[in-house]
Amino acid sequence: MTTPAISVKGLIKRFGEVEVLHGIDLEIPQGQVSCMIGPSGSGKSTLLRCMAFLEEATEGLIYINGEPLGFAPGPQGKPVRLPAARIRAVRSQIGMVFQQFNLWPHMTALGNVSEALKTVHGVRKSEAEERAMLQLKKVGLAERAGHYPSQLSGGQQQRVAIARALALEPKIMLFDEPTSSLDPELTGEVLNVMRSLAADGMTMVVVSHEIGFAASVGQQIAFLEQGRLVFAGPPRDVFNKPRHPRLDQFLDTYLDRGAAMLA
Repeated sequence: MTTPAISVKGLIKRFGEVEVLHGIDLEIPQGQVSCMIGPSGSGKSTLLRCMAFLEEATEGLIYINGEPLGFAPGPQGKPVRLPAARIRAVRSQIGMVFQQFNLWPHMTALGNVSEALKTVHGVRKSEAEERAMLQLKKVGLAERAGHYPSQLSGGQQQRVAIARALALEPKIMLFDEPTSSLDPELTGEVLNVMRSLAADGMTMVVVSHEIGFAASVGQQIAFLEQGRLVFAGPPRDVFNKPRHPRLDQFLDTYLDRGAAMLA
């Protein structure tokens, strides 16, 4: 049996006294696109950040390609924090793209994509820029390599951010509402890049309100509400009628965001 790309077991996350994730169990299959949908505040982004170890879970464990991330089972079942070097090694398998592009304004697209290769991984400048150009070409921006973020549209900036993550050769890509700050036309160009990655077999976890994308590209759909995983399964089980009544109610609010095809 194939090891899941990501395995989440009994995940609980609290911020102070507020529990925002309530015992999440979820597996992300290898080489597939898993989309997390649900109302705002349902815990989707928090769960994604826990998968990247940008947030530490209060309880529970996360495995990346079978390796524990951050914490491993310890005596009497109490998790034990792993050494920093081990955490970095496991996290290196993950690339993440955020709502905001977070590009360096004083660097060109090429500089933004190649910077981490040079400063974090010690790759020679010439090799780093060669690898960066390959990724810019993949997202359709090779001709914009010398442009600064202020000279790029929002969609182009987000595609640079995707190229930056890909340049580090992750095995898994996490997307946290990557099109939420873009208008519909620019959203399409970013989603097309993500479709291309999916076609290449990249393991992806996508938090998005783009329900049409989730239905057409997602191979697993996870629906969260109030910090709980209501259900997860293939699109045909999630979107075909009769649907879960809560999902019906949720989709009714997004008919103007690409879900009309599902009605």
